Order: sequence, then C-alpha cells, then structure tokens
Amino acid sequence: METSRKIIEQYYKELSPDVKEMVDRSVKSIVTAKNNGGKVVVVTGSGPNLHEGVTTLIAELIHKEIIDGVTSSSAVVAHEMAGVLDEVRRVDGKKLGFSKEKLPRGDKFEITKMSPELLVQLQKEMIIDTDLINRVLDTEGDEIIKAAGNMAYPLGLRSENLSKEILYIAKSKGVPFEVVAGAGADTHTMLGAAKQKNIPFLVSVPQLIGGGMVGIAIADSISIMERTTKIAEMMGSADVIIESAVALTQEIHDGPFETYTGHGIWADWEGYPTYSLAKKTLIRIDLDSNLKKAVDFEKKSNTVQQAIDKGEPKTKLMKIPFRMEMSGFARLENSIPIIGDIGKIWPIMAYLIEQSLRIELDFMSFPQHTKEGKKMRKWIVENIQPIAKEKLFLT
Repeated sequence: METSRKIIEQYYKELSPDVKEMVDRSVKSIVTAKNNGGKVVVVTGSGPNLHEGVTTLIAELIHKEIIDGVTSSSAVVAHEMAGVLDEVRRVDGKKLGFSKEKLPRGDKFEITKMSPELLVQLQKEMIIDTDLINRVLDTEGDEIIKAAGNMAYPLGLRSENLSKEILYIAKSKGVPFEVVAGAGADTHTMLGAAKQKNIPFLVSVPQLIGGGMVGIAIADSISIMERTTKIAEMMGSADVIIESAVALTQEIHDGPFETYTGHGIWADWEGYPTYSLAKKTLIRIDLDSNLKKAVDFEKKSNTVQQAIDKGEPKTKLMKIPFRMEMSGFARLENSIPIIGDIGKIWPIMAYLIEQSLRIELDFMSFPQHTKEGKKMRKWIVENIQPIAKEKLFLT
C-alpha cells in the first residue's frame, strides 16, 4: 500500500495549480465537517464511477464513516447487484443461432465468466443453459472487463428476475428497493456498505430509468413523493455534498423541497418539510471546463443570478454551453468545481482525507488505464460477489 500512496502523491503533484486549489478546498471542507460531527453525502452517476473503482472507494469511505449518504442511479444498483465489474466473453451471436434483430448493435452475445461455485449457486435459483455457455466458450471471441450483469448471460438475466422478487419484499416491508437489495449485496458495494452502516442509499428520481427491470422495480418500490422526501432529508442533513460524474443534479440537490435556489418555495408555503442549500459546500468533479467558467462568471459579476432575475438565457449572456446543473451550482457561494478525471481526483481526495483524519483505508481506487487501475479492476472482478439471494429477507 505504501507504493500505492506514493503513486497518488505523484498524481497530486501533477495537478494544475487551479485544480489543486479546488481539491485542497474540497478536502478541507470534508475534514472540517467530519471533525465537527457533520455529514458528507455523495451524488454519483453510473458508468465511469464503476469502471474507475470510485463506487468501491465510496463503499470503503462509508465503512470508515467518512461518507454518510449516497444517491446514485438504478444502473449502478443493477451493476452492484451483479458484483460491480465482471469478466465477459463476447462472440458473434449469429453464430449461436440468434437472429440479428434480437441482438444489440454489433451482434455480440456475452456470457459472464464465473467460478464453478457461483455457477452452482445460480443453478439453485434458475434454469441455466450450460450448453449455451459452453458453445460461447468454444466460439471465437474476445474477453473484456465491464460493468457487471447488464448484457451478460446469466447474471444479467438473473438481475432482471431477482429485481422482481426484491420489489415484492420491499413492498411487503414498506421500504425502498435499495434497502432490501443492500441486505444481500457485497459489503464492498455502496449498496452493501450503506445497509451495513445503516445510512441512506437512494436512487434519485432523474436516475430511475436504467438497469432494465431493476430501474422499474426501484421506481415502483416507493412513491415519488416518498423518494424525494427521503432524498431531501439526506441532503438537508449534509454539510458537504460531492457530485461525481453525474448529470441532472439540479433536480437532485435542489429538488422540490429546497428553498435557497427557489424550487421549494411552494412546498414551504404549504407547510411541507423543506431544507436549504445555503451555507452547504457543494463539490462537483466534472470534465467540462465550462462549469468552472460559469462559477467564475457568477463570482465576478453575478451573471447567472442576473440572467435568472431578468428571465434571460444564460447561454447567450455568458457565451458558453450552459447545462442545467450549472445554474444552482454556480449560484451557491460555497460551490467548488473540480475540473478533472474522477479516476484521479477521487483517490487523491481519499488519500488526503486519510492523512488528515488519520484513518487507514483498506481499498484505494486508481485510474482504470494505469497498471494499478488494471490490477484494481481485476481485484474487483475476483473479490466482489453478486447479491446473495438468501440474505434478502434479513432486511
């Protein structure tokens, strides 16, 4: 681990002065919040967060009581249910007898490469076509590591079917799908870590669609009103909110019950519980440099707020492509834009937090294209297991 820490120290030294300043400010805000008994909440997207090991690092930070709540996407839930990342074999599906119309673009059919023990476990739950698996193994193709489950047989199909059973349990107990799934999830996942530490993990409303039947089951498990209320409670309790490679966050962090940026005014008027983003620190890790430009515009000339006050298009006033989530973010006084690759920024921040709070992390992520990142991804494939069905009723 000592060698790994030195690599991360080098990543930190290579940051540009502007980015380094933002990282330092972010870490200081997180450390200050934790030292004062405050809370840190993370808002994650899917794809990159899984592939870069960020979701696994977040799970570790949950175990170490640094992160106190998470919102994510139904796609992330689906992948964590299947083990985060897995190794798949992909072949031309037409050679297996599938019609081109039934295959995804590229005509590929995938199988999960799994241990004999996992295969035996799955055979207790569902009928598995082992002849199909053997034919794929005997057909020319390629092997890659990718987000787990999803398109690969049989884990993708298993998640589809299992999500219906989880929905039934969630409905019977009156809890979100994520709580039931977390009871059976590997503790190296955000789902499993959150359940073990009894902190909230919820899919946000804009991120409900994804993961096939998993997304539908999550959406059906509790009402939109209950979901948005629970998310508002989580956001309201946070001193620091970290956004990681995620879109549409304006509808997450300043949703229908937030008053500072305006959307919760009528909920408050009618007496519903609301919260305010005022004085909260909002950190966003993003590759789009226009985010930093929007924040700079606002801090120097109040441009974003002026555009809102006048009802004028922000894009025309600032002459930059303006994404929806930039609006609330740019107007918050304590927003910190970190323009960089989450694959590097997250381990840097985790390392600096580790040093400042004198904790010891048992897992560290690395950029997926590096030698360390490839080892990390292989470790995830080999060590993080799919959801254990027999634990689901332990909710």
